[in-house]
Parts: sequence; structure tokens; C-alpha cells
Amino acid sequence: MTTDTSALSDLGPAATSLEGVVRVETHSRAASTPMLVDRVRSVYPHHQIYGDFCTVQGYVDAPPRALYDWLADTRSLEEWTYSTRDFATTAEPGLWVGHDRLNDDTEIYVRTIANADAMTVDYHCAWDQGTHLWMIYLMRVVDARTVLDRPGSVVLWTNCRHPFYDDNPYPDTAPEGRTEWVGDLWDMFAAGHQIELDNLTAIAEYRHRNDLPLTPEWMRS
Repeated sequence: MTTDTSALSDLGPAATSLEGVVRVETHSRAASTPMLVDRVRSVYPHHQIYGDFCTVQGYVDAPPRALYDWLADTRSLEEWTYSTRDFATTAEPGLWVGHDRLNDDTEIYVRTIANADAMTVDYHCAWDQGTHLWMIYLMRVVDARTVLDRPGSVVLWTNCRHPFYDDNPYPDTAPEGRTEWVGDLWDMFAAGHQIELDNLTAIAEYRHRNDLPLTPEWMRS
């Protein structure tokens, strides 16, 4: 089987020598192996791993479609997250408001955008106001048979460090007296989200193991 490299010409004559581009045509395996070894470390600085992106992932011994259906309901957040509770609908269709009990009097607004074909569940959130939902929690459920050759699910969950994490753009909507902003917690996102993913796993696996619907009756009614 041959590889057509003619597409490189779309980048001009320097396509194969662009700085930062590493290809077998320009870097032999012997030359590239030390580059790879240099990038593998026993200890990584926290900022290097979680500075701009925070990703956690895990295996869940529960059917992927049922798991997706549960997560696609905004109210599932009340079950598996550490602190978001008491969700209720708002006057705007699809927009929910609840409380983030990390702080007293902090409201969290959520709109869940789910794609059944790709089994993606994206929670668009914000503290204090529901006009600009800038905190985006990107989740995907993958059939474990496809990637691990075993029954069950793999859950991938990523957050990106939006600039608003560093500076509250809507200070006038914050409750009086609250000194903490959600961005102050960024350095603990990975650890906190892992706890929540562990919660998600424990709940889903318990229900599946005991032949219970992953989506409880109070959500289905």
C-alpha cells in the first residue's frame, strides 16, 4: 500500500520542512526516538498537564446507551456531582437553574446539549446568571466494546480553561458577600472531577448490577 503525499504541495514547497512538523520523511525513527523519550517523565508539573485543559476518563461497567440517556438528563447532575443540587426549569426552554453548594447562595445555570448518535453530553453552565453559559463540560460515552473489547462504557470528560475562570465577567450578579470565584478552584478541577466520575461510576454500576434502570423513575416521570 502506498501513501499519496501530493497533498503536501498545498502548503507550498516548504511543507516537509516546516518548523515543528515531524514526519518519517524528515526524521528517521532513530532521530525521533530521543525526542519521544525526552517528552516522557516520571513526574509532570501540575500546570503542564492541567494548565489550559482538564480531562478525566474512566471505564464504567454499564451499558453505554443507558448511561448516555441518564447523563443526557440535566437532573442526573444532582446524583453524581459533588455539589450541584435542586435543579428546576426556568422560563427559557431547556435552561435549568440549581444551586452549587460549594458556596452559600450560589446559583448555577445549565443547558444540556446532547447528541444521541455520537453519545456526547455537553453541559453549558455558568454561576450566577443564565444569559452567557461559558463553563462548558464536554462529555462523551463510548461503547467499551469498540475501544476495550469488553462490555460496558468508557466516559471521556474535558474542560477547557475559558478566560472567565480567571476573571468574573459578571460581578454584579454574584451574591453579596461571596469572595470565592469558580476559577479559584481550577487547580483542583482534575481531582474534583475524578471524585465525581467515581460517583458516576459507582451509581451506574450499582444500578446495572442490580437490574435497575440507570435513569431513575423520578427522572422518567
